[in-house]
Amino acid sequence: MSNWKRTLYIMFIAQLLSAVGFSSIFPFLPLYVDYLGVRTGLSLEFWAGMVFSSQAITMMIASPIWGALADRYGRKLMVERAMFGGAVIILLMAFARSAEELVLLRAIQGLVTGVVSAANALVAASAPRERMGYAMGFLQVGLWSGVAIGPLIGGLMADFVGFEAAFIATAILLFLGGTLVFFGVREDFVADKSQSGRISFFSEWKRIITTPGVSPVFFIRFMAWLCRNIIVPFAPLFIASLMLDEALVGTTTGLMIALASAAGTASAVYLGRLGDRIGHKRVLVISSLVAALFFLPQALVTAAWQLLLLQALTGAAVGGIMPPLSALLNNYTKPGEEGAAFGLDNSIVAAARAAAPLLGAALAVWFGLRGIFVAAGFMYLLTALLASWKLPAAPKPIVEQVVAHSD
Repeated sequence: MSNWKRTLYIMFIAQLLSAVGFSSIFPFLPLYVDYLGVRTGLSLEFWAGMVFSSQAITMMIASPIWGALADRYGRKLMVERAMFGGAVIILLMAFARSAEELVLLRAIQGLVTGVVSAANALVAASAPRERMGYAMGFLQVGLWSGVAIGPLIGGLMADFVGFEAAFIATAILLFLGGTLVFFGVREDFVADKSQSGRISFFSEWKRIITTPGVSPVFFIRFMAWLCRNIIVPFAPLFIASLMLDEALVGTTTGLMIALASAAGTASAVYLGRLGDRIGHKRVLVISSLVAALFFLPQALVTAAWQLLLLQALTGAAVGGIMPPLSALLNNYTKPGEEGAAFGLDNSIVAAARAAAPLLGAALAVWFGLRGIFVAAGFMYLLTALLASWKLPAAPKPIVEQVVAHSD
């Protein structure tokens, strides 16, 4: 087996373990805030919001720095930092004594972790560029598979064992993933310490951002993640309005997220490979249009099963949006810039995750819950138009690169 395939398969498992862990604690974080209680005069609702936004904001700041360091000291090292560091921080959350301490630890988590961007950079640096769609799609399967099953596992553990057990289990999964990478991945990397320094960081970020095609990819990534996350905080309220038995709202919400993630998992590898053959830009445009087509009718549903079906179809379409963006980003940038490029990319994702609840809340106030679905559908249409208009054709892989990465 070639080294790049070995790296990809190991990172698939590591990504799966980390996604299961992180997503298992996500659904009950507001309940854990309530369980811990507040010691300051600020409201419980404020800290329940901060437990999400604090991690996204600090990750937005730290990701580009970690990405630039990856290009200087190795991408494998950054994966190990994210996993082992995350294991320690998540373990400490099991012993938090107040909502304020939990929010502080979540902020530190954003500074220390970033498994997705580190894994993307490592795989992008090792895989041949003509196989990038397949590699990124396969890695996406690990992420979405974990997101699909993690909330169910976390919910069961929180209900039957306790909140603390879910954090401990997540720490163990991250430690196992980090250990697997430490012993299983071989990265042939020579550190270039001559490029270290603050000025070099900014010049590298500027060079990447001004590379043709990169800024549109970042903007489209922001839009795609905004669309993906704008619904989740308000899904329970909308589902409750569709159901007679509100006791099943939590289960139905979890099922909706799981179906969308599972559908995206099923389509990611196929659409990634298709992008390798017909072009990632074409797959991105078509998938965005299909996502808009399935998102807009969700504003008109009258039953929960209709929403679940349309969410699953939307998830399958989103499987053709995320991997092509990663493949295009890697194709637009130069070899050796993977860490900085995907660090900036992860910062964009974190910004979208921080902005999505605020935008969703504003739309819900102005237009009602159904207006959120309409807005998301039009944003996917805008994504398709921008991809078609602004993204240049990706350069062909250089022959020497193909030979160097051959199976």
